[in-house]
Amino acid sequence: MKLASLVLIGALILAIVTPATAHHSLVGTYALDQTATIEGTIVQFVLRNPHSYVEIERADSSGKITRWGVEWGGASGLGQTGITRDTLKAGDKVTISGAPARDPSERKVLLKLIRRPSDGWSWGSQPEEVIKGYAWFSPNAPVPAVSPR
Repeated sequence: MKLASLVLIGALILAIVTPATAHHSLVGTYALDQTATIEGTIVQFVLRNPHSYVEIERADSSGKITRWGVEWGGASGLGQTGITRDTLKAGDKVTISGAPARDPSERKVLLKLIRRPSDGWSWGSQPEEVIKGYAWFSPNAPVPAVSPR
């Protein structure tokens, strides 16, 4: 009986710990102490948990069109700030600021602020527009522009 209880406890611990270790480290992926600003056209917006994604196309410094991945908060947290599946559409031109990837060859950003100039819509400039767990972002901090990679 004791052996069966120990095996059950071990299995439960393994089941709890395994999903936690599968989640990637934002600190290991993004340079959280830096800010990059990119402009482009939305190709896709996926609102889901645990993270939502925006994919944009933009011209690099030589004029070549490149795709960038933009990681955002999960659907649950974003929904609490008014974001829905219809908030962003393919074809929307946007400016996005956030933490760039640590590896410069990876074209991705962890979103802090997004603006759609066509109608003045933005997200990330108000104190309530911060994803829980993204505490290193200060909504009122200035967002410097970074030259394209």
